[in-house]
Amino acid sequence: MDVKPIIADINVMIIAGEASGDLHGAALAEALRKKSPYIKLFGIAGDNMTEAGVDPVFHIRDMAFLGFTEIIRHLPYIRRVRKKLLDVIAEKRIKTIILIDYPGFNLNLAKFAKGMGVKIIYYISPQVWAWHKSRIKKIRKLVDKILVVFPFEEKIYKENGVNAEFVGHPLADRLSGYKFLSAKELDEKFKLTPGRKKLLIMPGSRKQEIERIFPPVIKAAAVISEKHDLEIIVACAKNIEKSVLEKYSGEISYKIVNSNTYDFLRHSYFGIIKSGTSTLEAGYFALPFLVVYKTSGLTYRIGKMLIQVKNIAMANLLLGRTVVEELIQDEVNPETIVARAEKYLTDENKYNNLKEQLGNIRELLGDPGASERAAGIIMEEIEKD
Repeated sequence: MDVKPIIADINVMIIAGEASGDLHGAALAEALRKKSPYIKLFGIAGDNMTEAGVDPVFHIRDMAFLGFTEIIRHLPYIRRVRKKLLDVIAEKRIKTIILIDYPGFNLNLAKFAKGMGVKIIYYISPQVWAWHKSRIKKIRKLVDKILVVFPFEEKIYKENGVNAEFVGHPLADRLSGYKFLSAKELDEKFKLTPGRKKLLIMPGSRKQEIERIFPPVIKAAAVISEKHDLEIIVACAKNIEKSVLEKYSGEISYKIVNSNTYDFLRHSYFGIIKSGTSTLEAGYFALPFLVVYKTSGLTYRIGKMLIQVKNIAMANLLLGRTVVEELIQDEVNPETIVARAEKYLTDENKYNNLKEQLGNIRELLGDPGASERAAGIIMEEIEKD
């Protein structure tokens, strides 16, 4: 009598630390589970990753620290999180960890996991080309395989002896299959003024950054709205309570939305967007916008010493030049925001030129299929064990 071999579950840990990582992790989790019915995923996840089948040991909202000072203050908690994850690795006999961006925490965890004989795969790599280049040595030592989302990253890592492979950007995946609402359908769904142009505010996905950025931005938006008859839309990340963004709604008219962000990026006329993945998303849709970034004074001073490129916005970094204006620290004030926005809202040639330059981002992100390609490489790495 033939006896069928018993196939054990493949336990894998996957770690994301913020909203964009949760989206990328969800797409990757779905692709992995399609490739193997035996894969079980555990780790730090947001709502999207949880829906995609990741068993959350912690939620990303529990890890929403911003800047050096905030991290130092939360060190005891961070150590407890790390210990719990290492306990899960031992308990579940996890042999592979997938790290998604979030390098401060992830590389520290990798050091301990590596000592337990765990294979380390990095997806959405740390931006070592922008700052903290010293991390390349640590990555070379700790990471078995790194899957990068920009073509130039593969070259940088390979030149430094890191086993890197370009898979494309998962943003292209999400948008290639997205069913967009028309401008009319969007207005109807959110009870907006039919046909009125929109000013889109994207203030970030961490409470600390929102509390610094949103007050001056919404005050500037009120002035811009009145001058140019724009309806203000404020995009609220899923992990942020709307109450954080409602403080000025009594004196300023704006609509807070926590869904259909891509529809608003597609149909808005202008944007004010916090530095991060959202600048790539805005660039994908060729939406003219300003970048804003503000953190604690100490965090900024330390970061400035470490940064090795002149731009902070991912859209500008990908394009290799300053296309979108970046307002940093003290420049994030109502007067400056209004003045910079006016340059584009009062000059049609400047507005159209910005839109045209941003149009190059879509091609630079690569073809759809990043999550599928990444999952295939990860499964090959798992099967080597």
